[in-house]
Amino acid sequence: MEVIPESTKMEVDYSTTVDESLPKLEKEAKEGSFFEGLEKLLNLEKQVRTGADAISTGRVLEAIVRVCFESKQWDALCEQLVSLTKRRSQLKAAVSKMVQESIRLLEGVTDKELKIKIIETLRTITAGKIYVEVERARLTHQLSLMLEEEGKIGEAANTMQELQIETYGSMDKQEKVELIMEQMRLCLQRKDYIRAQIISKKISTRVFQTDELLYQKLKLRYYKLMIELDEADGKYLSVCKHYRSLLETPIIEEDEEERKNMMRHSVIYLLLSPFDNEQSDLAHRILSEKRTETIPLYRELLQTFVRNELIHWGDLCTKYEGELKGGPQSSHVFNLASDEGNKRWTELKNRAVEHNIRVMAKYYTRITLARMAELLDLSVEESEQFLSNLVVAKTVFAKVDRLEGIVSFTSNLNPPEALNAWAGNLTTLMKLVGRTTHLINKEEMVYRHLLQVKE
Repeated sequence: MEVIPESTKMEVDYSTTVDESLPKLEKEAKEGSFFEGLEKLLNLEKQVRTGADAISTGRVLEAIVRVCFESKQWDALCEQLVSLTKRRSQLKAAVSKMVQESIRLLEGVTDKELKIKIIETLRTITAGKIYVEVERARLTHQLSLMLEEEGKIGEAANTMQELQIETYGSMDKQEKVELIMEQMRLCLQRKDYIRAQIISKKISTRVFQTDELLYQKLKLRYYKLMIELDEADGKYLSVCKHYRSLLETPIIEEDEEERKNMMRHSVIYLLLSPFDNEQSDLAHRILSEKRTETIPLYRELLQTFVRNELIHWGDLCTKYEGELKGGPQSSHVFNLASDEGNKRWTELKNRAVEHNIRVMAKYYTRITLARMAELLDLSVEESEQFLSNLVVAKTVFAKVDRLEGIVSFTSNLNPPEALNAWAGNLTTLMKLVGRTTHLINKEEMVYRHLLQVKE
């Protein structure tokens, strides 16, 4: 979608004059003296500009640019680009056409340094002009790609970040999303995760809620960038949600192997997430889905963490380690050749230990630290550290008597809670007494009736 600049009322129509003069002047500038031909073109430009003929002015400006490109007069080109935009009463529509023609001809320039010079000139003359903001954004993107090829990632990222793309009302929605994702990608390459997180919020996921193939591909690109970002920040639950969002994409649903791959990763990252209500709810929802049956090993692993039973780390490694570390689809998650893979494997072990402590809190009111360490297959110090972390996170309630070495999982109730608990227990007791009395009376009546029959 192109910007149509505000038009000034035309005073004189020079279209006939331009039709007659323009081809001759172009030919003269190309075949004869370049500077003489250019001077005549500039005089024609002044004539049509003062007459406020936007269409004719645009044609003349395009001709000037073409002549400079074809004659390879690069210094003159840059000079004229700056000069023509600063002319008195210069028409916006004409400047817009000149910039667009320059961008089109720029594709034929092969010299890298020269190309950068022309792009910088075009960026200078388009700075602050709303009617050529789309062209400026495209030029900036082109420049950033060239800087990236030279290995100047920081400069490329800074160049792209000059653009406030989300404010460009004249830009097509698809192109806007692509350029914002380019900003994200460059920030991730320079490991600027905070800025990447801020930029990611400029894209609304509602834009991907369509069956168009183009937007489905954009959705895949966006969520892969978000997965990379949240992996770096250790937000595993968010990564799990991103994979589940990808599962809802039609092109993923149609590819069975890719669908299974997304499901495997969603389960793995869910298990790596710290336990809370949201994580627990999502785990039960995934187990209830029929499509999870297509990955039975991962479904069984998820059930292991959902059941209220202790997990023996050695047995879990024997059964699942080969698939998790050496599986064709999930090996990169626990790739022990990288620091991230080692870190995630340690996180999985920590999640198993935390699960075991939560199970103990359900079945025990008091337990010794030595016995807890034995069940967790850890040292007493490590067990106490894990327990302390869960207590701080308010996942479990526990008190440790370090002198006696005893852990108590019962909490002290405040007076209203204690009174409510006492009233509830008393009500239950009275119901049992009433039920027992009724059964005794029933038995007595039956016995008396039988005695009367016998008599």
